Amino acid sequence: MSKQAALDDVVNAILTFDSSKVMEATNKAVNAGIDPVKIIEQGLTKGLRIIGKKFEDGELFLMHLVAAAEASKKALNEILEPRMAKTSTERKSLGKVVIGTVAGDIHDIGKNIVASMLFAAGFEVHDLGKDVTVEQFINKAKEVNTNIVASSTLLSTTMSVQGDIVKALSAEQMRGKVKAIVGGAPTTEDWAKEIGADGFGENAIEAVNVAKRVLGIN
Repeated sequence: MSKQAALDDVVNAILTFDSSKVMEATNKAVNAGIDPVKIIEQGLTKGLRIIGKKFEDGELFLMHLVAAAEASKKALNEILEPRMAKTSTERKSLGKVVIGTVAGDIHDIGKNIVASMLFAAGFEVHDLGKDVTVEQFINKAKEVNTNIVASSTLLSTTMSVQGDIVKALSAEQMRGKVKAIVGGAPTTEDWAKEIGADGFGENAIEAVNVAKRVLGIN
């Protein structure tokens, strides 16, 4: 099998939404001697972008985005990142994003999809998971010298935490270099403006566009 065929197999595996097939295709690509960065960019990322476009066009549903995001994340975490760490290879990044679901909220499907789409677009994503405190957001932002802090919430009762994150960034004098973007079912463009956030993403595709916009990326 040629290296291009192996990469195509990774793309096609992503399009099946089957985690086991994605893992198998990714392993075959690694064993074929393909650079992990190339597998990410021309395999996983390419597949996720195709799915993202189909979702945007109404051809696919949320469950498809979830399945593809989880499959690609598993392959990345369990196969490619360890290999990259061993060979010290890095892919070019559009910027760093610290993302998480705010404290008091354990819903993370939407956040996971956004994280995967940001990764697919070329961002370096640091996913803090769910029920993340303001302090954890700030500490991670400092640790990785992030460009964006992205917070998600599904509950109206935890929306205020997004405002607290913006306030904390200001208190730490980080607002000049760190952009804050928000998302989640109860959030709106007006809410983002009210708390002083830099942007609002209604869905995963829009979140990527917003991230690029706030960093001045065309």
